Amino acid sequence: MNCILALEDGRYFEGESFGASGTCSGEACFNTSMTGYQEVLTDPSYRGQIVAMTYPLIGNYGINALDNESSGPHVRGFVVEEACDVPRNWRSEQSLDSYLKQWNIPGIQGIDTRALTKHLRERGAMRALLTTDPISPAEAVRRAAESPPMEGMDYVKEVTTEHGYRWDPDSSDSAAWVQRNGETHRDVPVGDDAFDPLPPARHHLVAYDFGIKHNILRRLRQSGFTVDVVNSNTSAADVLARKPDGVFLSNGPGDPAALDYIHKEIRELVTRVPMFAICLGHQILGHAFGGKTFKLKFGHRGGNQPVKDLRTGAVAITSQNHGFAVDADSLPSTVEVTHVNLNDDTVEGLRHRDYPVFSVQYHPEAAPGPNDASYFFKEFATVIESTKG
Repeated sequence: MNCILALEDGRYFEGESFGASGTCSGEACFNTSMTGYQEVLTDPSYRGQIVAMTYPLIGNYGINALDNESSGPHVRGFVVEEACDVPRNWRSEQSLDSYLKQWNIPGIQGIDTRALTKHLRERGAMRALLTTDPISPAEAVRRAAESPPMEGMDYVKEVTTEHGYRWDPDSSDSAAWVQRNGETHRDVPVGDDAFDPLPPARHHLVAYDFGIKHNILRRLRQSGFTVDVVNSNTSAADVLARKPDGVFLSNGPGDPAALDYIHKEIRELVTRVPMFAICLGHQILGHAFGGKTFKLKFGHRGGNQPVKDLRTGAVAITSQNHGFAVDADSLPSTVEVTHVNLNDDTVEGLRHRDYPVFSVQYHPEAAPGPNDASYFFKEFATVIESTKG
């Protein structure tokens, strides 16, 4: 079946449909990761977006339930150069095509994703329409231009948990899966040699769910936290009533400037409890500090973003997924910029000078991506240890 990907500025691409048939609209963006397409599909931060993968062959190792970063996919549409029809991996449970059909998500393949990526880099991320309907390219462009923009959108309310819950209460889903003696064993019980043992849970954490990924929760548990996940509307008073040792602000989708109701509650927590934030949580924290955010031209999405720690000079290669950034000039003198992106000098890390509160724009938990920054979870545990009592 023929398929059209139309951009609001008049550029369009014609290709072959895979996944579900139909029409979707959203912001067109690209991800440069070579692997991890399932984690991309199920990352709630992609809510409202049509995602193009720059790596040419996608779907070669299939889909399996264990690699989901949430309960299901959140992308509006999926764009690849070539979708693998027959995945080859012992963990595979279904093909990418059948997975997208299951969740009614349209995909397009057979287009020049390099040309699309170059266009978005030059012109910026923009509204798009992906459709299998028998309409003209001009009509598809018109409908893309009429779809809602990303600016001003609150997608957090669509992805946050409806009811609070405790993550992995029996510690059965948080142990790190490892390789030993050249073999992998995913079907053995926790505690056997395919998993690193979990440390005791020493600290009680409340995590705001703005679109939290499962691997974040796993990393927190691996660092000694018991994690209670709460809805994005949870008040500061309700959080403090739980008497947490710390508060975590998660990743998530949409425009951070549209979340005034969240900024207010986080502002009340900054002076009361240790806090760590990533991605959208980092941007929300910037607003709570009194700063502002702005939209990046085409965002940072992939596993190869270089970040410099201004305190040590160390450079880490990081996994990122965001289209907005904190404006450094808008921050008060009580807030220090600790990390910057070496590609465009945008803010990648913050800390408060007076309180045990810090954040990073990138993803220390990766999934997919490098693990250069995974130490932040243990650093948060160390900060809490130093503040207890």
